[in-house]
Amino acid sequence: MMTSHKAIQEIVFESDSALPEWLSGVSQPIVLRGLVRHWPIVQAGLSSSRAAADYLLGFDQNLPLTVYQAAAEADGRIFYNDDMTGFNFDRTRQTLSKVLEALFALDASQPMPSYYVGSTLIDRWLPGFRQHNDLSMGKTEHLMSLWLGNRSRIAAHYDFPCNIACSVVGRRRFTLFAPDQADNLYIGPLDLTPSGQPISLVDAAQPDFGRFPKYRAALESSISVELEPGDALYIPSMWWHQVESLASFNVLINYWWRTTPAYMGSPLNALQLAVLSLRDLPPEQRTIWRDIFDRYVFEQGDEDWQHIPEHARGVLKEIDEATANNIRAQLRRLL
Repeated sequence: MMTSHKAIQEIVFESDSALPEWLSGVSQPIVLRGLVRHWPIVQAGLSSSRAAADYLLGFDQNLPLTVYQAAAEADGRIFYNDDMTGFNFDRTRQTLSKVLEALFALDASQPMPSYYVGSTLIDRWLPGFRQHNDLSMGKTEHLMSLWLGNRSRIAAHYDFPCNIACSVVGRRRFTLFAPDQADNLYIGPLDLTPSGQPISLVDAAQPDFGRFPKYRAALESSISVELEPGDALYIPSMWWHQVESLASFNVLINYWWRTTPAYMGSPLNALQLAVLSLRDLPPEQRTIWRDIFDRYVFEQGDEDWQHIPEHARGVLKEIDEATANNIRAQLRRLL
């Protein structure tokens, strides 16, 4: 087990308590012990894994969902294949009942293949579930998703939205790295990824420090925490997190929300376009464009545009949904 080198704040919830309103403004991870222990799905899982599975099936609509299946040789690691031309798992489409049937048919005395269901929208696949299993998120626009499977290891990755991960069946271990640790995590490709986000290439279970020497520094600054059924973890935007499912049957429910409106899009899209347009320019031109980005994106303030009449500032003003749509339309024409 990986040892935590940094402390993490913990809040203990004794009963059905409201989520603290100040949470979304916090920039550090926080453990929320017992936050969802009162949920019926948690109580069912504390009785037995089969009871939790049956509880989920009570809301199932028999719609196919995406399942990652990795052979036993992968040892639960959802990753690339050996030459990084693809992945070490197959994506299949199965119903929840078929996935659960396959999971409970596995022989625990033998090396087991991995079944991993990730980021499945609760409201679409399990309507009615959140009537008794939900957090009060106020007016925050959010997504509530299901993650399910047996033992698995998910490499360190970031998410742009803020995240509350609720362990409801089984146990999970999260290892967290601050955003400034990206260089020490040896991040893989931007455009060939298991699930859309770039991931660390380090096998955290057996790190090759000869190949990845800076990973030692990442570990020294890391936070490791285990979640029991009913516990939750707040993960701020852009924090790298590695996730291990530790039981033969695990269910996690998470909430994602943005601190900016969805119409503003994903910064990863802008990064991809910047790689296309800027990265291979001559060095002196890249320097010029870096200064331009600083002025217009990273260091700009309202006072910088006082010389332009307000009605003529266009995208230099605060961006609303109409302006965002106009920018996208112009980009589509130009690209």
